[in-house]
Amino acid sequence: MTQLQVWYDGACPLCQREIALMRRLDRHGAIAFVDVAIPGVACPLDRATLLERFHAREGGQMLSGAAAFAAMWRAIPLLRPLGLAARSRWVLWLLERSYRGFLRLRPALQRLARRYILPTGAPR
Repeated sequence: MTQLQVWYDGACPLCQREIALMRRLDRHGAIAFVDVAIPGVACPLDRATLLERFHAREGGQMLSGAAAFAAMWRAIPLLRPLGLAARSRWVLWLLERSYRGFLRLRPALQRLARRYILPTGAPR
């Protein structure tokens, strides 16, 4: 089985929590999570591009946005049905529209999370 690569923003408290959950669900180690916020990490694309949207590489193909989420879901048995449903162009279109809406809200949500929620592993 080819391992899926996922690039995420480790400096984002929302991303930290989401990736922590995905790591727990990925019991077979099918996903290689790469934190692009760490200096010196090898990136297949420009770091700013990787920080703007969620990216994954599945079978050698770079995916972005909802398609990258769907690939990640397909690699996790519990979420696989969602990932398979996203292979439908209509479902993927709907997920991508939803993701774009989330991206508009993301900065405000990040500020709230930084203010009210401690990042994963941060001391009190």
